[in-house]
Amino acid sequence: MEESKNIAKTYDPQEFEDRIYKNWEEKGYFTPEIDKSKKSYTIVLPPPNITGKLHLGHALDDTIQDILIRTKRMQGYNVLWLPGEDHASIATEVKVEKELLKKGLKKKEMGREAFLKEVWKWSDEYRERIRQQVKKLGASVDFTRERFTMDEKLNKAVKTVFVKLYDDGLIYQGNRIINWCPKCQTALSDAEIEYKEEKGHLWHIKYPLAQSKNEYIEIATTRPETILGDTAVAVNPKDERYKHLVGKTLILPLVNREIPVIEDDYVDLEFGTGAVKITPAHDPNDYGVGKRHDLEEIIIMNPNGTIKFPGTKYDGLDRYEARKVIVKDLEEQGFMVSVEELNHNVGCHDRCGSVVEPMISKQWFVKMESLAKPAVDVVKNKRVKFVPERFDKTYFNWMENIKDWCISRQLWWGHRIPVWYCKDCGETIVSVDTPHECTKCKSTNLEQDKDVLDTWFSSALWPFSTLGWPDKTPDLEHFYPNSTLVTGYDIIFFWVARMIFSGLYCMDDIPFDHVLVHGIVRDSQGRKMSKSLGNGVDPIDVIKEYGADALRFTLISGNAPGNDIRYYPERVEASRNFANKIWNASRFVLMNLDQNIMNKYKDCKNYTEADRWILSRMNKVVKEVTDNIEKFELGIAAQKIYDFIWGELCDWYIELVKPVMYGDNEEVKGVAFNILNEVLTTSLQLLHPIMPFITEEIYTHLNTNCESITISKWPEFKKELDDPKAESDMEYIVEAIKSVRNVRTEMNVPPSRKAKIMIYVTEENAKQAFKNGIPYFEKIASASKVEFLESKKDISKNVVSVVTRGAEIFMPLFELIDLEKELERLNKEKERLQKEIERVEKKLSNEKFVSKAPQKVVDEERNKGKKYGEMLDEVIERLNSLNK
Repeated sequence: MEESKNIAKTYDPQEFEDRIYKNWEEKGYFTPEIDKSKKSYTIVLPPPNITGKLHLGHALDDTIQDILIRTKRMQGYNVLWLPGEDHASIATEVKVEKELLKKGLKKKEMGREAFLKEVWKWSDEYRERIRQQVKKLGASVDFTRERFTMDEKLNKAVKTVFVKLYDDGLIYQGNRIINWCPKCQTALSDAEIEYKEEKGHLWHIKYPLAQSKNEYIEIATTRPETILGDTAVAVNPKDERYKHLVGKTLILPLVNREIPVIEDDYVDLEFGTGAVKITPAHDPNDYGVGKRHDLEEIIIMNPNGTIKFPGTKYDGLDRYEARKVIVKDLEEQGFMVSVEELNHNVGCHDRCGSVVEPMISKQWFVKMESLAKPAVDVVKNKRVKFVPERFDKTYFNWMENIKDWCISRQLWWGHRIPVWYCKDCGETIVSVDTPHECTKCKSTNLEQDKDVLDTWFSSALWPFSTLGWPDKTPDLEHFYPNSTLVTGYDIIFFWVARMIFSGLYCMDDIPFDHVLVHGIVRDSQGRKMSKSLGNGVDPIDVIKEYGADALRFTLISGNAPGNDIRYYPERVEASRNFANKIWNASRFVLMNLDQNIMNKYKDCKNYTEADRWILSRMNKVVKEVTDNIEKFELGIAAQKIYDFIWGELCDWYIELVKPVMYGDNEEVKGVAFNILNEVLTTSLQLLHPIMPFITEEIYTHLNTNCESITISKWPEFKKELDDPKAESDMEYIVEAIKSVRNVRTEMNVPPSRKAKIMIYVTEENAKQAFKNGIPYFEKIASASKVEFLESKKDISKNVVSVVTRGAEIFMPLFELIDLEKELERLNKEKERLQKEIERVEKKLSNEKFVSKAPQKVVDEERNKGKKYGEMLDEVIERLNSLNK
């Protein structure tokens, strides 16, 4: 097998990872042709924002998806993993503006067209960076179908949906309360607000009764500048303290405007003074109260965050400067009761950091009630399943309390709202295509709405717009609905929900059948990674040091759906050690396999105990890994593969057959070679979705007639290989050899020193197993000879004993070490067993444990105590015999 010996001496992922990915792309393995004879499996990559490089969260998300995709591809599905990027309107504008300011250029001075040219340059550069990072990670995406939310075809989809919603009466323009960023001067979605704890104040202020200047209501506020826009004070209908004031009016401090005292259930009886100032134009809750009571809505702030109150000294002041002046005036005019210091959460724009202002503004909205109901139903009836299931509660909570969606943004970068206004007759024209004349008066004097759509409006269409909708493309017909959406739990409302109702509305079908929710990657202390903490990790740096496979295995091992994971550099090191172990073991196998002998004995089934054991264990692991991937338990699947490859294949089977490989019996060699080849090949295939590069490199050397592991057939469980008895028998042998080796290690006996092994079998079922294991004791347990004892009376005094499952093993003491060291070892074992017995007895004497624990658990503890007692008796007996 000369070709196979070309594998490098040492594991160096930098040498082959880029080369392998390039080969995969050139061969088109990730670019599926539509094959209607196969079942489709589709994932659309959650599009990363073009505002920067990918982080560990993206690496986790991509790795999870790649595991699912590679598995399904090997299982024979017609697989499509479609990549793309999101234009991220606000985030991108903020980034580009900052870069342009460094060159002395200002957005508004440049004008819309010139600014957008700069943004497109940015987009092209950063999209290419993202592509390269995705490739570095090994993601098997189809870049020939790559999409961008600003692509011309996706723009057509966006406009089509807008017009459809408008025509169906589900889009309207109106003045409503929204989140407003005074710095970026645009409306924001809830997803773009980050709450930060800040030190602030709570000002207690008198609102005098108009009918009696000596009587007043005390209110408390963290935003005294909004007093200028108050139009009522509300109390709870059940609050007896204020019953006599309801319907009367108060004098608004500083403004001298009369405002009514109203009753509303919104007011919390227990909170503060039980009276709340109502500013409908600048608070979302107050807005609702104002609508219920038909209150005036007074906007007291300009879009740039300055106060709008003509004819007063506050007009034109910055909101925070106005706050200082207003507080000073309240104090001087006797309205201030007290001031408290407090820490409270303040909503900030997640991009520019500016404190967000709730404000009534004229915007475009989507009516959500009729869209939300069917989207709730498909999750309730399990057509769309959340994994873990508990996240459907998060989904229901948001969807069942959903408000109309503000979709307009006062930006330049994004999908322009497809609405035109006739400047002659005032007609509003909503159209997918740019109109040439007014539909009413035929004037050509038309102006398009200056706003763009919320980024989420375009990404909500991602599962089908990427496949060609609104056109009826072959891809759309074959690959929609998608199969699985993989995403973090933080955007269930903002993205997942919108994709579900958009799919139902536009396609009359669900967008995907499973939503696999993962947690976030935190640092070793459990903190969220951020620039401010300086604890972020660049996945590309990790890949450069350890390789993509090590990073991928680290992110998946121990990972459970929905749970956050902690990132430890030591774990990446351990994952690289695992890769190194696979490399060295595979290299050993490759160097020793003889293809001629393998071919000669390929049909020979003269299996040893170890052969039957490893084949059965491999077969079981195939089933376990497949089942766990199917259940999205990828962390468990990874652990199963790890335990098998490291613990059973490398540490045991290869060691057990080494003497055979160096021996002279050609038939035994041929059988061992073929089994090694099969087991190693299967192991690589099972590991491939998680660690694609190393498995490809080894597989193509091991199977020189196979083109690539990525298109090889996924292993399947074979009933004929299932051999529980072989597994049970080998467990006796493996545990016994481990015990012998451990004792020899404790006694510092070199492997070269041979010693006779005497076995006294304590379990009838184990007899044949131990007899079949004689060659293994001789070859890897340094046994000079193996004897079976009919009775322990035949044991001489000076022996070393080992109690193992199904047997007691004895070795002549003076063939190993001196007497003093053995006495020391036995005394330590005696002390250990006494502590274990004490622990069990303490547990069993606890009435709560015995009465409340399952009977099975209690019985297990009793059996442990019995076993430890028997083992202690054996140790004491050995000590007594040696001390005589």
